[in-house]
Amino acid sequence: MHFTSDTTPDLGSVGVTQHRFTLDGVPGVLWQPEGSALGARPLVLVGHGGGQHKLGPGVVERARRCVTRYGWAAVSIDAPGHGERERTAQDERFATEIGELLAAGRPISAWVARHTAALAERAVPEWRAVLDALDEAGGGLGPVGYWGLSLGSVVGIPLAAAEPRIAVAVFGLTGHATQLEAARRVIVPVQFVLQWDDELVLREHALAVYGELGSATKTLHANPGGHMAVPDFELDSAERFLLRKLGTTARTAD
Repeated sequence: MHFTSDTTPDLGSVGVTQHRFTLDGVPGVLWQPEGSALGARPLVLVGHGGGQHKLGPGVVERARRCVTRYGWAAVSIDAPGHGERERTAQDERFATEIGELLAAGRPISAWVARHTAALAERAVPEWRAVLDALDEAGGGLGPVGYWGLSLGSVVGIPLAAAEPRIAVAVFGLTGHATQLEAARRVIVPVQFVLQWDDELVLREHALAVYGELGSATKTLHANPGGHMAVPDFELDSAERFLLRKLGTTARTAD
């Protein structure tokens, strides 16, 4: 893992250090309390949505709150074909096909599901490599949580199924038959967000994925509205859910 810069960004509060890094060509960002080592503090993996990246406003806001409210660390990486990463020919074809379908007024959910499932196959080992590197750099990791909706969940569900270091997860805004097998292997506590009128994810498919989650503790949060209309209060709810499993290190003022 090669760290390229350390900054203390203006995130609306003091005390957050942002470390940009690359690992085997994958760019990422690690946030942690200023002046502290990673050590065994709780770590939250933040997965971004489709068409977004590791420093998108939503990702940065979640990371900021993790650090300043609870003393956690947070990390995010660019998914394949996103952010600073080059697009493959497959990525370019997908973008063209989606544009054509939207222009024709045709449904896109099946196309999105197929492409993102292939993307997740590439992203899961990348996330696991990041965990390995942080584990080695920090001399061991504390409890690990995952927080990601939409594409973040397409990647996060098979990641949580494969990665025993993940102890808790927030998923949602996703659902397809390709996710059912991995969902059955997720056994950690899960909070799942569903938008009742989601134009990108069929409701019955999202409910099917939730139903197949192998977790003994899982909660469904369903709200009216489309894919991008998740209520702000779900941010607070997700934090409380993660807090119950991860605990807090050094709570500071927000």
